[in-house]
This record gives sequence, structure tokens and C-alpha cells, in this order.
Amino acid sequence: MSEKTLRGAAFFDLDRTLIEVNSGYLYAKHERKAGRISSSQFMISSFYIMLYYFSLVDIEAAYRKAATYYRGASERELEQRTWDWFDAEVEPLLLPGARAALDLHREANHPLILLTSSSSYVSERATQAWGLDGWLANHFGVDENGLMDGEILSPLCYGEGKIVYAERWAEENQISLEHSYFYTDSYSDRAMLHRVGHPRVVNPDPRLRRLAQAESWPIHDWTDTEEAVVWG
Repeated sequence: MSEKTLRGAAFFDLDRTLIEVNSGYLYAKHERKAGRISSSQFMISSFYIMLYYFSLVDIEAAYRKAATYYRGASERELEQRTWDWFDAEVEPLLLPGARAALDLHREANHPLILLTSSSSYVSERATQAWGLDGWLANHFGVDENGLMDGEILSPLCYGEGKIVYAERWAEENQISLEHSYFYTDSYSDRAMLHRVGHPRVVNPDPRLRRLAQAESWPIHDWTDTEEAVVWG
């Protein structure tokens, strides 16, 4: 990338950043209610989500376990089901400060990119619903018949894997990560926070709050529109 490329983007995590809850938990709850996963599968998923919040889980193992639940399912049906669920239960949850931040970055002509460990199905719908410019997320494997094969593609869009996705996208779109912003709540995103020029912390977990304070990174509460963005 040319050193003259100065345009930055604004990258956003999803769970507990743009929205105040974990969408994975909401989806697991929805799937349990519909009878598509068992009570034990729901409990296992909930346990992994709790460990994920505190960055205490092997996320690749957790995702690969979750992917096996849908082996043999139609990708098109899963996509539509996910979109219907998102429209009903997640779209209204966009936090006031998040909406204000999106508007401010849009006015500044920064591409708005969702950078999340959620699925491609959730991410595509969120991008459409909230007027973002693109998404970077995890992809499930699909066979030649359009059926889920029970795998998840590598590398995961998680931890240092987010840097792989972001750098590839930035190179393709002539974006400087040194001039970009990244908003997240999670300690697991510390590598990406260090990678961008403007790290921003939103409603952080305990370890990320301590790190942000040590690094003098801005900390936002997006339940309040006054805390939307700090420029510079």
C-alpha cells in the first residue's frame, strides 16, 4: 500500500459494542425455543459464551463444536432463518451511542466495516440493516449441494485473526489501518486495538478496561449518545 494512502476506516465489533448483549446467546435461545437444538446444547453454548466474555475459552474449539450442530442443514434456509431472527430480535438493539458514532464516521467519509467473530449470515444482515459499507466475519463450510458441512473456515475472525481479515480488506480497498478506528468491548480484541491508529473501547470487559486505562485509550459508554466518539 502506498505511503500516500491516508484514508482511514471505522471498524466495529458487534456483541456488547454496537449492541449491549451477546447475539450468540440470543440466537441459541431462539434455536432452543424452536426445538432446533437441545437443552444440553443450549447450556453448552451458554457456558462457552460466558467463558468467551472473559476470554477464557478456546474459541476455535467452541466454534467448531457449534458448526457441527448444523451439519446437513440447508445453508439457504439457515441464512433466511438467521435474517428473520435478526430483524425481529437484534436490529432494534443498536445502542444510541453506536448509532451516533456510525453517523459521525459516515459524515467523515470513513467506510463503516463490521469486524466480528459472529457468522457471515448475522454480519450481512447487520450491514444491510444499519447502513454499513461492509463486513468481515466467520464463514461456515458448505458442500456442493448447498448443505452445511459442519466445518468453519480458517482463519477465524477472532483475536489476531481479525488483523488478517482487516489487513486484507484494507489492502484491497486502499485503506490505512494507521488512520483507522476500531471499537470493541473485548480483551480478546487487544491485538486489533494495537494495530489501528485510533483504538476505541466501548463498555469494556474488566481486563480490557484495565488495559485501556494503562494505554490511555478512550473508553465510551454507548448507552449515552454524548459518549459516541472522541476524535483525534
